[in-house]
Amino acid sequence: MTIYVKYFASIREELGRNGDEIDGAGIATAADVWSRAATGPWRVNTLVAINQEHARPGDIVRDGDEVAFFPPVTGG
Repeated sequence: MTIYVKYFASIREELGRNGDEIDGAGIATAADVWSRAATGPWRVNTLVAINQEHARPGDIVRDGDEVAFFPPVTGG
């Protein structure tokens, strides 16, 4: 099982990479993807998308899914 992970904006800058391709064995949710791919605990304000649709940390992830993490969008 392969999960494709993308990072955007400040998360990408902090991690120093655009994304990862991870083995999805033992992964059930978007929060599990974060735990495996990123460093540090889940941040309450982190937004997630699965296959380019807004999702929640507890949403199910399947083989071949793309999971994207990004900070809250602000304007000004």
